[in-house]
Amino acid sequence: MDKFDKLTGVGAPLPMINIDTDMIIPKQFLKTIERTGLGKHLFDEMRFNQDGSEKEDFVLNKPAYRNAEILVAGENFGCGSSREHAPWALKDFGIRCVIATSFADIFYNNCFKNGILPIALPQEDVDKLMDDAERGANATITVDLEKQEISGPDGGTIKFDLDPFKRHCLLEGLDDIGLSLEKKDNIDTFEAKQADTKPWL
Repeated sequence: MDKFDKLTGVGAPLPMINIDTDMIIPKQFLKTIERTGLGKHLFDEMRFNQDGSEKEDFVLNKPAYRNAEILVAGENFGCGSSREHAPWALKDFGIRCVIATSFADIFYNNCFKNGILPIALPQEDVDKLMDDAERGANATITVDLEKQEISGPDGGTIKFDLDPFKRHCLLEGLDDIGLSLEKKDNIDTFEAKQADTKPWL
């Protein structure tokens, strides 16, 4: 998993509440178990018309936000079904950080396992960042995970709280497999002992 340390990029404003996982990646695209290739279907029904043409008024189709790496959204982001394809699609598109007032629990935890930083902030802070994001590509936002702060284009900073263990995993690029491999020496020792004392297993 990619490490997350400090990110400076364009923030795309998506001032909607209750953005569910079916809006993020519709059910017809869940046939794959690959983590790549889903970015082109991110927010499919909001981004595209039925003939496949882009909806010009959707934020990620606007020139200023096509390369956005940060998403600023409303409350209860990632609600609905527990599909892990949702963070896969965001990451494949290029979104590394989502800022909102609240998140659905399963989506929130899935983000950390896929190298995405979800940040929950009070409404007034989200409103300020939403305003910053609405300025377009010339107003970048910096997210510093080490310092746990967000810097806007005007130089102001917003602090955010994060579980220390989740922070450690993102900084070190550790998903569940990576965490297990940190104990590789202990695992190897156990397996060698098992093979020696219980060769029939």
